[in-house]
Amino acid sequence: MRPQRTKPAALALALVALTAACGSPGGGAAPPPEVPHGYVEGAEEAAEAQSRLVVADGDTGAVRVLDLITEDVVELGTVPGIRDITDDGRYAYLTGERGTHVVDSGSWMVDHGDHVHYYRADIRDVGDLPGRTTGAHNDTGVAAASTSDGSAALFDRAALDGGTLTEVGRTELAPGTAAVPYEAHVLAVAPDGKARVLDRAGEELDTVEPSCPRPSGSALTRRGVVFGCADGALLVSEDDGAFHGEKIPYPRPVGEDERAREFQQRPGSATLAAKAGERGAWSLDLSDRKWTHVDTGPVVAVNAVGEGGPLLALTADGVLHAHDPETGAPTATTRVTERPVDTAGPLPTILIDTTRAYVNDVDAGTIHEIDYNDSLRLAREFRLGGNAAHVVETGR
Repeated sequence: MRPQRTKPAALALALVALTAACGSPGGGAAPPPEVPHGYVEGAEEAAEAQSRLVVADGDTGAVRVLDLITEDVVELGTVPGIRDITDDGRYAYLTGERGTHVVDSGSWMVDHGDHVHYYRADIRDVGDLPGRTTGAHNDTGVAAASTSDGSAALFDRAALDGGTLTEVGRTELAPGTAAVPYEAHVLAVAPDGKARVLDRAGEELDTVEPSCPRPSGSALTRRGVVFGCADGALLVSEDDGAFHGEKIPYPRPVGEDERAREFQQRPGSATLAAKAGERGAWSLDLSDRKWTHVDTGPVVAVNAVGEGGPLLALTADGVLHAHDPETGAPTATTRVTERPVDTAGPLPTILIDTTRAYVNDVDAGTIHEIDYNDSLRLAREFRLGGNAAHVVETGR
């Protein structure tokens, strides 16, 4: 659905009526024209997700945006010394030797709970941030960019959507975690493991129990915000303005080398995935408050489809595996890299949306689109060339 726009003739009549009302004795000001629900100025609304991939070449730093609807590729500039990429659903944060470069992918969604709005707009460069950005999240008020030095910068979202990076606050957090905007606040875990509720300027308003010892990893879900802890996961949720914490312990004692340290998910899903050291992978079902260990063996990437879908794991031999998240049993396999994965370089990533998964073959410069509901069938292949080392998906 496209945003409704007032036609010139209708606008002229409205102006005449407004002038007459203002000039009449006792006449009140005419009400402003109604803005369609979900309208975003300068963007086109669509009936389905307008997913795009932001891909960076690990050798040259060249940045491309691949539109998964039109299959068009937009060439942007370069990020010298590119070493990492993260996103917040719309903006990509590319870390290089000079700091972080921010790109507006021009593709995003707004989730109102009972319905979703999908938008597309022009792709553009936004600006640069100091430091290495390791995690990013946003809501309609702020965008939070967390860095490797244990801090997060909060930016005015309206200004960012207008192409300007305007910092409105900053907060300390545990390295390896992220500040997450949630329910008109920002949640973050301090280095001492205390979960904090902040305002949108980064000022602490409250704390949440229980604590999260040796925190690492965070994720935003419809069930709340999850932080990884040495003894399990801390789920922080909101009810009628009050924030509550709930610990989801591991099903057995877990050492530091096997605990979940970084979560992956399909956006909006209540199921998270994480590597479990060299032994396998973890699946965390927030609906059932349950961890499941999946014996995949060593993996280079993992993600979870959620809602009864498989857990996907990529092994170093370049084979993608699907596992039943409840039993751990393998259900399908397919090869997605031409050669074994070079574990000394940037590792491939598994990205998941509502119908497809995307896996990058780093050395071949290729992105594979996988139908995970059809025995990992290869649906499309995008040969971008170069070195497709860093990739994120926006608009989902």
